[in-house]
Amino acid sequence: MTTLMIQGTTSDAGKSTLVTALCRWLSRQGVAVAPFKPQNMALNAAVTIDGGEIGRAQAVQAEAAGLQPHTDMNPVLLKPNTDIGAQVIIHGHPVGSMDAVAYHAYKPIALEAVLASHQRLRQQYQTVLVEGAGSPAEINLRAGDIANMGFAEAVNCPVILIADIDKGGVFAHLVGTLALLSASEQARIKGFVINRFRGDIALLQPGLDWLEQHTGKPVLGVLPYLHDLHIEAEDAVNARQPDKLGDTLRVVVPVLPRISNHTDFDPLRLHPQVDLQFVGPGQPLPPADLIILPGSKSVRSDLQFLRQQGWDDGVRRHLRYGGKLLGICGGLQMLGEQVADPLGLEGAPGISAGLGLLALTSELTAHKRLTRVSGQLQLEQALVQGYEIHAGRSQGAALQRPLLTLSDGSLEGALSPDGQIAGTYLHGLFEQPQANAALLRWAGLAQAGGLDYPALRARDIDRLADLVAVHLDTRQLRQLCGVTDA
Repeated sequence: MTTLMIQGTTSDAGKSTLVTALCRWLSRQGVAVAPFKPQNMALNAAVTIDGGEIGRAQAVQAEAAGLQPHTDMNPVLLKPNTDIGAQVIIHGHPVGSMDAVAYHAYKPIALEAVLASHQRLRQQYQTVLVEGAGSPAEINLRAGDIANMGFAEAVNCPVILIADIDKGGVFAHLVGTLALLSASEQARIKGFVINRFRGDIALLQPGLDWLEQHTGKPVLGVLPYLHDLHIEAEDAVNARQPDKLGDTLRVVVPVLPRISNHTDFDPLRLHPQVDLQFVGPGQPLPPADLIILPGSKSVRSDLQFLRQQGWDDGVRRHLRYGGKLLGICGGLQMLGEQVADPLGLEGAPGISAGLGLLALTSELTAHKRLTRVSGQLQLEQALVQGYEIHAGRSQGAALQRPLLTLSDGSLEGALSPDGQIAGTYLHGLFEQPQANAALLRWAGLAQAGGLDYPALRARDIDRLADLVAVHLDTRQLRQLCGVTDA
């Protein structure tokens, strides 16, 4: 039973990508492998087979390993709901909201959850691949660390350090990070991986030779830059999209301060017939065929922000010109007549007026609904699969005209009598080809084709595993992963 940890010199260095790649590479060889991230801070989450929630990146890594996602794969999830606080999720379920000081005091309890989950995975799988968070060289976070070297020291595991050369300064990142570690932590670093390299490797070789001589650590390989790679973002909004040819459907998503599960929009961003635009603070809502109000971790404050930006007026203008409007999760709640938070789950207790576009009201409750669902859209009876992550419940006449019928016969969401406005609690709405095409046709794209998003994701996971096989030192990797050659 072997644990190998991937740490990065910075956020977005490629930790999630490398763990995903290694999970698929090992799985291809028949190795029982599981992903693990001790502590994650992200608003993109996935619902697990055991009815909890974990970071979306770990769900993708589970897919790469041929597994269903489980709460043990990410025992601590922090979901920011203010600039200084977050909802703390332990083993898939919330234990409360804490500011940084309170969470620091809570860390010994969180560590117990982390070690318990890791132990269970070690007992079930030959190799556990661990993803760190941020950088191990963040000096201010070293005390009580459970996300990087604090965890590695606690379970006595080796570490690979990855850095992104596309950001520049890759040798400074690697050498500087190593220098800021303690002697025992430095000894855990068994090698380096350089990520996202473009160009002739011969021009990089002198630097690699120097790095090995200077640090005494091997360079395990250099991964090339993949231009059209798609792996779901852990937290940052990914606005990149391929070139679009011909007529496209214009889709606009306002980026709220606490936008959550914005991976909902990846199937649109990657669709060849959709021009997806994220609109940020200070920008007016441009002309569009479809506006989507996204999920939110802090619905009432994000609704206030939406009004401060004048986006509420932009939405009404859009409707007057005949555009379609969709609200997902928190976006659905915003479309209603009011949003109540009597317990102060997402801020100060209170009630906020909604946009008044659907006849429903919503109230946040202590119980969070976490479930994976399937069903049919009322639009063309298209098949849909997705998941619900929300602490609110909605009621009202608008729900008597549902957007979906779920497989258990229950009705979900709302569709306005004129068919112009729709809302749902369902995340992942655009992932299945049938639902994808039906929703785009509803929004005005008459000849819409459905993007097979699950197939695209699986293809890119395989591409990453191919890179490992070609560009990394697989003999050393197998040893570090506890895989002995026959």
